[in-house]
Amino acid sequence: MTPEKKVKNAVVAMLKKAGAYCFYPVAGGFGSSGIPDIIACYKGRFFAIECKAGKGKTTALQDKSIAQIKDAGGLAIVVNEENLIEVQEILDYITQENLNGINN
Repeated sequence: MTPEKKVKNAVVAMLKKAGAYCFYPVAGGFGSSGIPDIIACYKGRFFAIECKAGKGKTTALQDKSIAQIKDAGGLAIVVNEENLIEVQEILDYITQENLNGINN
């Protein structure tokens, strides 16, 4: 298993444990390039996660997609083995929004 696949598996495990909906979008062919690796929805909030291994960098197309998601009001992050905690932080943030009635 590649190091990036390990990151993806860890992210999906956290999302599933929280009860989030998530999927891997299909890239290439008829799909769009630059789409983040994981698309998710949790408690009504849309977010996307680009997974990298080590010091892997995002491409210009990935940066553009992430910016478009943020501009549209979604959340988007890039994670690797060292900052996986950010996925849990997003889940906690969304949970807190719901508790405060922000997203209802």
